[in-house]
Amino acid sequence: MQTSIDKAALSAAPSVSAPPAAAQRTVYSVLGAISFSHLLNDMIQSLILAIYPMFKSQFALSFAQIGLITLTYQITASLLQPLVGLYTDKHPKPWSLPVGMGFTLCGLLLMSVAGNFPTLLVAAALVGCGSSVFHPESSRVARMASGGKHGLAQSLFQVGGNAGSSLGPLLAALIVIPHGQKSIAWFSAAALVAIVVLANIGRWYKRHPATKKGRAQVAHATLPRNKVMLAMSVLVLLVFSKYFYMASIMSYFTFYLISKFGLSVQSAQVHLFVFLAAVAAGTIIGGPVGDRIGRKVVIWVSILGVAPFTLLLPYANLFWTGVLSVIIGLVLASAFSAILVYAQELIPGKVGMVAGLFFGFAFGMGGVGAAVLGHLADSTSIDYVYKLCSFLPLIGMLAVLLPRTSEPKPKTA
Repeated sequence: MQTSIDKAALSAAPSVSAPPAAAQRTVYSVLGAISFSHLLNDMIQSLILAIYPMFKSQFALSFAQIGLITLTYQITASLLQPLVGLYTDKHPKPWSLPVGMGFTLCGLLLMSVAGNFPTLLVAAALVGCGSSVFHPESSRVARMASGGKHGLAQSLFQVGGNAGSSLGPLLAALIVIPHGQKSIAWFSAAALVAIVVLANIGRWYKRHPATKKGRAQVAHATLPRNKVMLAMSVLVLLVFSKYFYMASIMSYFTFYLISKFGLSVQSAQVHLFVFLAAVAAGTIIGGPVGDRIGRKVVIWVSILGVAPFTLLLPYANLFWTGVLSVIIGLVLASAFSAILVYAQELIPGKVGMVAGLFFGFAFGMGGVGAAVLGHLADSTSIDYVYKLCSFLPLIGMLAVLLPRTSEPKPKTA
């Protein structure tokens, strides 16, 4: 299967001497391959999040220590991602993608044999290093293959990650929880498959004209520097709102359901799977809609529009908790594709740096959020955490400050 993907991608890739129009064709085989790789990458990450209850019991961890595992992974990724993106904007590295996945593979194997908390932290850091390379470079590949349909390309790329995130808890419930810590190593097969696919993508990446030129050519007009700085500051605050709230779901939703409704670990993980599936669906919607009606509108609606549902969630019964979590995941997830492409249009020629900055900041906020909320849950309660976090989407009102950008229509071959 990987050979056919590789051949299709290579045949679709424009040669160095190809006319400019060829470079603008949307290469769906490459988008599919990079999305599939994102699925495998984020499946591994969410698997780790989903087995927190097992680690908590096995190593007698506090909520604060659970948050520290997430913080270690997220901070490792967030600090390195913008640097990786900035470097590869000037010096494209087609083979960095499989190498980055190799770090993830090592972290996964170490986690399967970890005998103490410090070893778990080292394993989390290795997985974070893998993500720091994967996300800015794979986001660049998605844009290179977009044919001008940048929102669509980012949505297809990110939906792979969100689909993987939804699979992680389900696989944890079916495989890791029944078979124990050592079964984590079985998922090294997924990392190996991803390495093969990413190596194939690297061959296409190497042949792409933008790689030969050293950086992608961008045609968007720039705004005045002060407007760019204002817009970037607003976007950072919106990402903070989104991912701090998402941290409350990703790291502690299972604990919330177990504590409030007395669910089993497996049942709680099924609810988390449903939430993450809704996130995947929302991601598909956000990018193409942003291409059509404007990214500012999508950003406004997806962040602020979710506030009524987050405010209701802490007071809902089990049935309505499930319904509200689906709505929240669907609406909130539509934001990030629009935010990322909007930011890339604000700063032309810095695709990797912008992707690394926003993926890194998003991961960092997820990590800080997990750690802070873990301490808060230890000192108060999980229920209080959800009541407090329900107000975060109101930060979406700041979207009114975003300037209009020139959003070109996608070009056709």
